[in-house]
Amino acid sequence: MSAVDLDEPFDLCDGDGKPLGRVKPRGAVHRDGDWHRSLHVWVVLLGAGEPWVVFQKRSLRKDTWPGALDVAVTGHYRAGEGLAQALRESEEEIGLPLGPTDVERLGIRRRADDHAPGIRDHEIQDVMLARTTRALTDLRPAPDEVDALVAVPLEAAALLFERDTDASCLALAVGATAPVPARVTRPEFVDPEGGYYAVALASIAARLAEPPDAAQHAWRLGWSEQE
Repeated sequence: MSAVDLDEPFDLCDGDGKPLGRVKPRGAVHRDGDWHRSLHVWVVLLGAGEPWVVFQKRSLRKDTWPGALDVAVTGHYRAGEGLAQALRESEEEIGLPLGPTDVERLGIRRRADDHAPGIRDHEIQDVMLARTTRALTDLRPAPDEVDALVAVPLEAAALLFERDTDASCLALAVGATAPVPARVTRPEFVDPEGGYYAVALASIAARLAEPPDAAQHAWRLGWSEQE
């Protein structure tokens, strides 16, 4: 059984993100390669000394990249939704309630992913950052969406993608009450050869280093990736 609703309605847009005023179901959108909007929220844990970056291990029942490691929160804007509504994905997927004032914009990413037979996933992604003092054990991976959560120290995560090394991490499986030590490698991630993770992690590090009164100055990132 799939972990996604193929009838979920999406608003269509063009490759620049301009709304087209048309709605199609998810299954047809991914079949036909229509551009649509999605959301990535990078979650950073700040309560354990150094910052830790959270990634999700996608459910094996996902229609795209099943079982791969990905950004902590990923999801689509349903037809008619704005950011406030789309942020529901954070509580649904990892048990972290977020509102618009809890996130900072990192940039917008244009992503065309045609790697899987029969799926053409063309997204305009809003890339956001959420900082939290919660611990990994305060989060809850949703069994229908996520198989586990993985937390990696920010510096180690950056090296993972800059130098193609592996990294020590903590992994919290669905239903577990405590994380266990583990290691992750670059090939385990969604699109491991793309430059997205390295750029995003560098911008997160820069944002965390900014003084508090600079938090409103978004660092615009112009990702454009296509396979």
